[in-house]
Amino acid sequence: MPQGLQLFTGTAHRSLAEQVSGYLNIEVGDAHVSSFSDGEILIRISENVRGSDVFVLQPTCMPVNHNIMELLLIIDALKRASAGRITAVIPYFGYARQDRKVQPRVPISSKLVADLITVAGTNRVLTVDLHAGQIQGFFNIPVDNLYATPVLLEYIQKNFDSQKVIIVSPDAGGVERARAFAKKLQCSIAIIDKRREKENECEVMNVIGDVKDQDAIILDDMVDTAGTIAQAATALKENGAERVSAVCTHAVLSGSAIERINASCIETMIVTNTIPLDRKKEKCGKLEILNIAALLGEAIKRIHEETSINSLFI
Repeated sequence: MPQGLQLFTGTAHRSLAEQVSGYLNIEVGDAHVSSFSDGEILIRISENVRGSDVFVLQPTCMPVNHNIMELLLIIDALKRASAGRITAVIPYFGYARQDRKVQPRVPISSKLVADLITVAGTNRVLTVDLHAGQIQGFFNIPVDNLYATPVLLEYIQKNFDSQKVIIVSPDAGGVERARAFAKKLQCSIAIIDKRREKENECEVMNVIGDVKDQDAIILDDMVDTAGTIAQAATALKENGAERVSAVCTHAVLSGSAIERINASCIETMIVTNTIPLDRKKEKCGKLEILNIAALLGEAIKRIHEETSINSLFI
């Protein structure tokens, strides 16, 4: 039975780790994380972890490869320091979109990353809103895939009129997620049908469902370049939606995403802090960032105490 709860972190999201440690009423573990001049990462654990129940919080967001290597090296250092049990807390799991072969001679990258995390010495993984649920099966160790739904639902219930809300899936693949979310809010759903009528022509966005005079909320697990979500917002407005907002767990926001959101008819982009967003918040006033530290902290507490986390899966 592992003794003592300890929480370590890399450089990817120190602020979230500190908020989680505050919830747990512990200090973030003392670990030296730096890089040599050639780019190699140096890790040194500066306190005793022998026999401890250790959690390593590190989202594998941009720069993805650097943050993955930090995570792997911290885990390896803890394993060699005789930690009792090591849980990788990965709020955002990078490479999750590469979960299958979509064409010949390509890797299944998320499976490889899962193998690397396991081989490094991880005993358990705790993550939030995996892009594809089957990624849990890529690991041969327990995986707890939490949902940010409670945090997102609470915000919507406080800030929107439930009688006017309609949840919108930006594509056919997100219908199940939208239906489950709408069931909690007791509202209707709509679907964006995206298709290209002819080669070299722009994609056409068709709205399936009545959004006229409604507060349309586009729901997705992540927003990356924001191209699809901006086009979907325009289509919803053209179909009579009164307000258009978006709700996404992971705000990757790469490339020109901020510019697209600022130029779009989206009023509010509601996201969580699975990925650090301080700099992007300064550039985009539409971002509303919700804190998942309490959700992660409660899950860590229950895993450490060997109690059920079933009630967190809503």
